Amino acid sequence: DMVVVNLYPFEETIAKTGVPKEEAIEQIDIGGPSMIRSAAKNFWSVTVVVDPTKYDVIVQEMIQHNGATTFSLRQTLAAQAFQKTSVYDGAIADYFEQLANEEVHSELLTAKSEIRLSKISDLRYGENPHQSAALYRTNHKQISGLAGATLLSGKEMSFNNYVDVEAAWQLVSDFETTAVAIIKHTNPAGVGLGTTAVEAYQKALATDPLSAFGGIVAFNCPVDAAAAQQVTKIFTEVVIAPEFDPAALEILKTKKNLRVLRIRPDEQSESLEYKQISGGMLVQTRDTHRLTRDMLVVVTAKAPSDEQIDALLFAWTVCKHTKSNAIVYARKDQTIGVGAGQMSRVDSVKIGAMRAQLPLEGSVLASDAFFPFRDGIDEAAKHGITAIIQPGGSVRDDEVIAAANEHGLAMVFTGIRHFKH
Repeated sequence: DMVVVNLYPFEETIAKTGVPKEEAIEQIDIGGPSMIRSAAKNFWSVTVVVDPTKYDVIVQEMIQHNGATTFSLRQTLAAQAFQKTSVYDGAIADYFEQLANEEVHSELLTAKSEIRLSKISDLRYGENPHQSAALYRTNHKQISGLAGATLLSGKEMSFNNYVDVEAAWQLVSDFETTAVAIIKHTNPAGVGLGTTAVEAYQKALATDPLSAFGGIVAFNCPVDAAAAQQVTKIFTEVVIAPEFDPAALEILKTKKNLRVLRIRPDEQSESLEYKQISGGMLVQTRDTHRLTRDMLVVVTAKAPSDEQIDALLFAWTVCKHTKSNAIVYARKDQTIGVGAGQMSRVDSVKIGAMRAQLPLEGSVLASDAFFPFRDGIDEAAKHGITAIIQPGGSVRDDEVIAAANEHGLAMVFTGIRHFKH
């Protein structure tokens, strides 16, 4: 016997924006899961099919075995069937839990949490060649976000490509104006803003042209031919954007190894993020905080000018997406130097200045966490910066503020920290 069932499209329905509760509930299949489970339970004599992509495999086996299927295949299909109903029921449970949470304003971090993953594809290898890896979609949702991005040209994406592209896309998505980020090992080599895509790209590239080689380029705007022409001048691993003009795509396709990804800009990130530890999982809400002018607290004798505030807010946003300890030197529309991932904050200050390819004189500085000592301020002042943005909150804030005043710097506190590990 054979049972073939395609369940009502509940998952696809709730993945759409603004679907009424009644419509979603109407797509909950009742009889289908029962038939699937019954057939799967009796896999000794019943072939259960829940995935249309398996039809060809099953037909070929039936041809080879005079219309029958093997025990091995039936057992494999039964496992897939139970997995299918488990994911389907889990999606329904998640949906109703979400409804309940919305009604009672419950916390996202509930007492029990399940993560269901469905494989999209195998990857060549993991972070290193000796590690195995695959790409999965999360929970009940349709393939979306970066996992659902369309590869328009180039080689298949690697594990490291996905990690770096995620960092790049999250960074440029934090800007409402035209922005471009060039990323290496999840850290920004350069970020630029502009009135056009090519202007923003050129500013990002100018920050650190050497480190941009082999990097990831993310645009938060459509890519035109002028921008594409610039991108192809140096070796680039991946370019990602919400859209590519036909002429731009033809230019990018001339680089056979360049991966060209199109992503839907309206896709929202998951509300929670996870980090695995031995024996458990750390779960936290995403860092979606966006700083505005009215949140800044001036703590020095000198207040920043409007142009300096623009530069400080820009530097702060880039710093948010840089590995701690993070220091970013910038102007209002361009990074000048980035010091990332150092164990000492003052070392990040030094490295950011050392890596600067453009004049530091007149730039501003952002720090993802407070300065524990005045040495970071003293070091930054050597390079002619004019203003600093940092969270504040150190027991030595008075000393740090005094140092800024001594050097004639404007400094603002945000009250928000942006550690990134």
